[in-house]
Amino acid sequence: MTHTAALIKSQKIILFDAQCKLCSAWCNFIIAHDPQAMFKLCSVQSPKGQQILMHFCYSTTDFASMVYIENAQAFIQSHAFFEVIKQLGYPWKLSGMFSVLPNRFNNWLYDKIASNRYTLFGKYHYCRIPSKQDQAHYL
Repeated sequence: MTHTAALIKSQKIILFDAQCKLCSAWCNFIIAHDPQAMFKLCSVQSPKGQQILMHFCYSTTDFASMVYIENAQAFIQSHAFFEVIKQLGYPWKLSGMFSVLPNRFNNWLYDKIASNRYTLFGKYHYCRIPSKQDQAHYL
């Protein structure tokens, strides 16, 4: 078994675009509401992130969606969001009730936000370095 295969079987991994300010805010939210660090954050631009993307045959250059991996299964678009949010505590997991809306609508909304995220929220020209206290949340 490869290192990547072992990693995706044993961790709950959130792959995110480290240059995206919205994505970085999402990571800050996860860190604030996941005190046990059950989710491991990983930048899609990092070597580990690139290996995981390749493992699932996702693009390593076009980062159109967050990717959430649990038990070696990858979730993208709104499915990734809902899989993560339902595991957070109250009241956040209540937003999971929107997952009952049609997938087509949820993914359309996700894609609209994702495709305009740099325009709406901005873009970093560098990747963040986690602080010492946040390192437990990263791969």
